[in-house]
Amino acid sequence: MNDILEVRRVRSPFPRPQALVFAGGAAWVSSIETKRVYELDPASWSVRRDWAAPGTPWGLTSVGAELRAVCGEGEDDDRHIRRLVPATGFDAAFDVPCPDLEGSHLGWDGKTLHLNQWHRQRVLSLSPEGKILRAWPVPHQICGQVIVDGVVWLVSTDNEDSNDYWLTRLDRADGATVDVARIPLKARGLAFDGKNFWTNNRDQHEVVCFAPPQAGSRR
Repeated sequence: MNDILEVRRVRSPFPRPQALVFAGGAAWVSSIETKRVYELDPASWSVRRDWAAPGTPWGLTSVGAELRAVCGEGEDDDRHIRRLVPATGFDAAFDVPCPDLEGSHLGWDGKTLHLNQWHRQRVLSLSPEGKILRAWPVPHQICGQVIVDGVVWLVSTDNEDSNDYWLTRLDRADGATVDVARIPLKARGLAFDGKNFWTNNRDQHEVVCFAPPQAGSRR
C-alpha cells in the first residue's frame, strides 16, 4: 500500500489539534489541550476567533451554517453532541447525548449526522435526537471521519501507539471497507477542503494536507 502524498504541513497555532473541518471560508480546528474550537484563516493558519467548548472537543463537522461538536464532559468524559454557532459560540441549550455516551468524530452527508465510535469500531447514522438509524462495522479503530460526495472516508488504525494509520473508504450501500493509503503518523481528525484531505499530527502540534489517493489504490 502506498503512503499518502503529502502536500503541505503547517504548525498549529495552539497545542494538540484534534478535529478539523472546512466551512464558510474558514478552517475550524479543536484542541484537546486548551478545550477550545478555533476559526482559522486557511491561507495563513492564523486564529480569527475561538470559543471555549463545554468539555473536551473531540470531533467537529459542519451542518449548514453551523457546526456540531462531540464534547467529552464530566469525570467520565461522557460524549455529547453540541451545537456551535459561529456568530455567538456554543448553544448551552443544545445537548444530544451520543449513543452509549461514546463517540468522537463526526460527518455530515447533507441530511444526516454520522458519528464514529473508536472502541466499538463502527460508524453510526443518527436521528436529530441521537438515536441510531444505521450502523456500519469497520475492521479498525476510527480516529477521523469526513463525508465527500456521499462517500465516507475514515482515518483508522489497529494500534494508536504506532505510526500505522490508514485512509479507509466505507461504502454505505453494502458496508464494504477498503484501506486505500497509509498515513505514516498518529493522525487525528479528517477534513476535505474541496481539493485535498487534511488531518492533524496531534502530538507534534501540526496540521497535514495530503492529496486524494489515485483511483484504484487500495491495501
